[in-house]
Amino acid sequence: MARVEIRDLSEDLLDAAGTLLADRHRAHRLREPALDARYEAPALARAEIAQLLARDAATGKAALRSGTLVGYLVGAGRDPSMWGPNMWVDVAGHAASELEAVRELYGASAGGWVDDGRSNHSVIVPAGDEMLLDAWFSLGFGRQHVHAIRETPDAGFRPAIPPGIQIRRATAADTRALAELDLVAPIHHAGSPVFSRAPIPTFEEALAEIEDDAFVDNPRFTALVAVHDGRVIGCAIGTSIDESREHSGMARPPGAAFLGYAAVLPEARGLGAGRALGDAILTWARDHERRMIVVDWRSTNLEANRTWTALGFRPIFHRLHRAIVI
Repeated sequence: MARVEIRDLSEDLLDAAGTLLADRHRAHRLREPALDARYEAPALARAEIAQLLARDAATGKAALRSGTLVGYLVGAGRDPSMWGPNMWVDVAGHAASELEAVRELYGASAGGWVDDGRSNHSVIVPAGDEMLLDAWFSLGFGRQHVHAIRETPDAGFRPAIPPGIQIRRATAADTRALAELDLVAPIHHAGSPVFSRAPIPTFEEALAEIEDDAFVDNPRFTALVAVHDGRVIGCAIGTSIDESREHSGMARPPGAAFLGYAAVLPEARGLGAGRALGDAILTWARDHERRMIVVDWRSTNLEANRTWTALGFRPIFHRLHRAIVI
């Protein structure tokens, strides 16, 4: 058998790359039909690849066997203040008809990334594609983040609210409490076993962001709070999936709701507020005629992983990560 040839991903190969990506997405939709069927069209898949190639410091590699494209890989940078010196292989950034091509393509790409000082590598892989996931795991990547989905409940579903907990819409009087809750996730992520290096905002920065985004009064968002003994102890924010920057392109199930943020004060955990907020957001999504709802979380956030799995969310994409020590 002819050896795989690795070369730059050039314009003349984008049509074939679009076909590979469309085929991968079609197979993914057999497992998750809620994903956008439009990306089964090679022309639209091709456009997603071209957009990635236009990003900051983007690199593209192609794997060919006997002149036929058997895989491609596109890496691009994201904001280093959030992600450090990085390269990302996004949802549309890779597809292959031969799994060994994935390993060859990363091997041909990663050296240049590291030489450029970009030592944090991330890739988003369709859930359920165990052979593709294994190819990335064999390259030293580990699971870091989960994108998940579930159907909204039927008409007979009602939230289970524990005694002593009240769930209601947030008001302007809750703004400072919402700012306090906005710090819960980044502080928690900075500790074990997540160890996120993302910057933690100050209370004043969190307060300013909430006031600027106007979550309480903005009709595009639904902010719910959990109250116990007169104190706001938790919150959850629901919106349309169209408001999410991370769930975009072929990773955006059309018409879905999005659980954009949820947190409970550490000292209030164990009261059932988190589950009550989750149930309330599911009910909100159903009542707003959303058939599906999406959420994402760090897989090393043990509390989030337990909560969202218990609420019936199933993975649709995994973000894998590898840190190169240089």
